[in-house]
Amino acid sequence: MNSDFPRILTLLRKERGISQKQAAAELNISQALLSHYEKGIRECGLDFVVRTADFYGVSCDYLLGRSPERTGATLSVDDLPDPDAVPDNKLAKGSIMPVLNKKLIVNSLAITFDLLQQFDHNDLTTEVSNYLMLSVYHMFRMLYSINPKNESNLFTVPQNISSQMITSNLIKCEANLRWIMENGDNKKEKKLDRETLSISSQTLQKNYPQLNSSLLNLIKNSENIIKK
Repeated sequence: MNSDFPRILTLLRKERGISQKQAAAELNISQALLSHYEKGIRECGLDFVVRTADFYGVSCDYLLGRSPERTGATLSVDDLPDPDAVPDNKLAKGSIMPVLNKKLIVNSLAITFDLLQQFDHNDLTTEVSNYLMLSVYHMFRMLYSINPKNESNLFTVPQNISSQMITSNLIKCEANLRWIMENGDNKKEKKLDRETLSISSQTLQKNYPQLNSSLLNLIKNSENIIKK
């Protein structure tokens, strides 16, 4: 059994708001055995996995950590919602600042990933994506930790070492990016065509007339932060 199973098993029980004793009774096992499963001390059989998935209303793939979706679905590009398509009544109301900054970041990312598509270089796209995902993960996790009652089992990396691990991986992503930019190729990837990424304020305005102002403002804001 993989290491995700005990964490997800515990998370589902706590989300349901029931004790180990109650869950064990529903799953027809002893509390001691369930405790061992949740701690990863013992491995369970397939029949228990199926029974537990049915009890909590999730897929076996989710329970085993094979899919982040509770239904076990594998996402494609078309399955991912457009952030601007979320109904207004589903969004929090309040300060305009989060909305403004979100638009600056999302629009700037749209330009960034469009440029990556033009390059059509998998290693380059992977490192840029990893860097950005780690940054978002880090900020979300910090917000999540504001309330100490939030369930820690959502994450597999321990809180006390997460920041150090994120920082080291960000440095690794940047080092890999510099290697790709300086060396340009490996045995699997084609050589980088540097002329593909010919950028100027004029080309940005021409190619991204609706998004360009967001990128320019993000650059200005970022440099103001750096200069401080």
